[in-house]
Amino acid sequence: MFSFRINRKAILAYLVVSLSTRAIAGNVDDGRALAYDYEKGNCLACHAAPTDELAVTRANIGPPFVNVRQRFPERGLLFEQIWDARRSNPNTIMPPFGAHKILSTTEINLIVDYLLSL
Repeated sequence: MFSFRINRKAILAYLVVSLSTRAIAGNVDDGRALAYDYEKGNCLACHAAPTDELAVTRANIGPPFVNVRQRFPERGLLFEQIWDARRSNPNTIMPPFGAHKILSTTEINLIVDYLLSL
C-alpha cells in the first residue's frame, strides 16, 4: 500500500509564491498602463522604454528606461524620484507626480513595479 504525507508547509509556500508572482505580474501590467496613460503618468512622452516591446515611442527628453535597477538600487529612491524629482534635482523638468497629487502613492508604486521589471 502506497501512502504519502501532505507537506502543508510546502503547499502553502508554493501557493504564496504563486500568488505573489501573479500579483507582481498584475502590478507590472497596471504600472505599464499608468506609465502609458496620457492622463496619468504619461512617462513615454519624455522617456523611451527600449526594452519594452509594447513601447512605441522613442522620446529622449528624459533618460531611457534602461538599467533602472542599477540607477536606482533601492526601490525607495525610484519612488522618491517619481514622487518629486525636484528633491534630487531642483532644476528638473519632470513633474512632481506625488507632491502635486497627479499620481497616488499606490499608482507610483505600480509604476515603480513596472520600471523595475524592465
